[in-house]
Amino acid sequence: MDKLNVALADSNTSLLLDAKNFFTEDSEINLIATISDTGELRALNLIDVLIFDLAMSNGMNLEDCFRHFSRRPILVVTIEDGNAFYDGSRYGAECVIKKPFSMEHLRNKLLNLRPASNSIRVRIAENKVLDEKLSNIFIRAGIPPHIKGYQFLREAVKLSVSKPDMINNITKKLYPSIAESFNTTASKVERAIRHAIEVAWNRGKIENINTIFGIKIYAKGEKPTNGELIALIADKLMIECG
Repeated sequence: MDKLNVALADSNTSLLLDAKNFFTEDSEINLIATISDTGELRALNLIDVLIFDLAMSNGMNLEDCFRHFSRRPILVVTIEDGNAFYDGSRYGAECVIKKPFSMEHLRNKLLNLRPASNSIRVRIAENKVLDEKLSNIFIRAGIPPHIKGYQFLREAVKLSVSKPDMINNITKKLYPSIAESFNTTASKVERAIRHAIEVAWNRGKIENINTIFGIKIYAKGEKPTNGELIALIADKLMIECG
């Protein structure tokens, strides 16, 4: 199997050096570039994955970066910033990792980007379509994108679509998996999703929610559990996406 060609853009020169040393003789990952100035990114072509630090302000900004590498997966590395997850994922980032992180953790995330059968570019295109559908559903349902529950709910649905058995193991598999990706705890994931649902219901957009699913599922005063809403949305997307 071909190696995964990876570029790392980060203003922390110590982190770049650590990455160089760690991946020097890796059998599955080829770190072909370490960059401290994002202006140098435009010259990169033969990469499969770009790791991009949101704290970088020189050269290309985040939006330019995603536009330039639109056909490649981008693994966003961030600092301790609550808005960073939204900033990364709204452009279609494959994953967001909080600092500090170990090189072993980064390697595992990179290897998870390697598709089992389809090409990595096809999988990214499919993810973008799924992200657009999810954003449309959440906006119509009245779930604001700036709250943590929005991102956790998005990830929960995407995991349930790609791995349907997850919905039957919410506590033991789904929440812990989301928590690992966002460097938090399963209990905080559960609470944040529940809060997002409460916000939507308090906004009174019940008719919008019923319209999304095409039938009257909920009446005023009724509210689904986390698992019920995740399962409903995931099932709808699996039918629509074939």
